Amino acid sequence: MRSGARRVPTPAGHLGDGSYIARIGYGVLRVLLPVRVIEATLTVTLADGTVRTEQWRLITNLLDPVRFPAAELVDLYHRRWQAETTYFSIKATMLDGRVLRSRSIDGLDQEVYALLTAYQALIRAGDDALTGRPEVPMERISFTVLLAAATDTVTAGHGIFPGTLIDLVGTIGHAALGDLLPAHRRQRVKARTRKNPTSKYGPNTGQHP
Repeated sequence: MRSGARRVPTPAGHLGDGSYIARIGYGVLRVLLPVRVIEATLTVTLADGTVRTEQWRLITNLLDPVRFPAAELVDLYHRRWQAETTYFSIKATMLDGRVLRSRSIDGLDQEVYALLTAYQALIRAGDDALTGRPEVPMERISFTVLLAAATDTVTAGHGIFPGTLIDLVGTIGHAALGDLLPAHRRQRVKARTRKNPTSKYGPNTGQHP
């Protein structure tokens, strides 16, 4: 996990790859948790030439620097962002801030798998839509448009089954291609910030700006 900027653990022992061992949980845990802290300076160069430099501090329970080199863990954390984008799309777009309804473990499992299956189907539909458009990157496909098109298709009951001409684009794909995201977007260089739960623009107030 990425540590907050205010958390500066006290080193209990330095390791050969530049990381160090520390213990966290003061005032919270009965037994302090041994962790390994990796500090790294990352430099990002944007498409317009802008350069940003930022200090990262990662905390992990993978204590062995030989089996788990610091550089590899930093790279893995960066790649984990893509998985986090998936869960953000499910929580913020598909659920729109709603919580799961089930009151049992089996029911919750069923809901989660249903959401993941629907998400994968929508992403596959967006990818299929680009079969004949190799010049368009997947990043320009709007997940919101995919979801709205799928919802309208199922609700209205039309465009579900193919006609005489079968292609991979389909109704959902045509909707996505007709409303592509801008070719040049502001690149994300920082982790998403959780909205203030007391804000009047919270997910359950119905007052999205």
